[in-house]
Amino acid sequence: MKIKKLILVLLVLLSYATLNAQKVFSANTEWKADVKVYVVDAEWKADLLVFKVDVAWKANENDGKWFFTSADWKADKKVYFVDVPWRADLKIYFVDTAWKAKWSDKSKMSLMY
Repeated sequence: MKIKKLILVLLVLLSYATLNAQKVFSANTEWKADVKVYVVDAEWKADLLVFKVDVAWKANENDGKWFFTSADWKADKKVYFVDVPWRADLKIYFVDTAWKAKWSDKSKMSLMY
C-alpha cells in the first residue's frame, strides 16, 4: 500500500513540474504547433513578455522565460510563428532582461500550460 502512495505522489510531482515548464520548440509548420505566436513590435501590444534563457532549468515556470529546444520531443510546447497578428493565439514581445518577463494578459496563461 505504501508503494502505491509513493508512486502516486511521484506522479503528481512529475506532472506538476511538466505543467510549469516552458521548454519551447519552434515548429516549421502550423499544424505541428500547439500555439500560434505573433511577435509584436512594442511591449504594450503583447500578451506575454518573453525572455529567452540559455539553459533549460531556468525556464521552469509559466512566467515568460522560454528555453528553445532543438527537438520537438524535448519541448513542453510547440509554437509556430505566424506573420499576421489575427492568426495568432498569443502575441509576444521579446525582452532583453529576465526580470521583465511576465504575462500582460493573464487570461491567456492557459495556452502555455
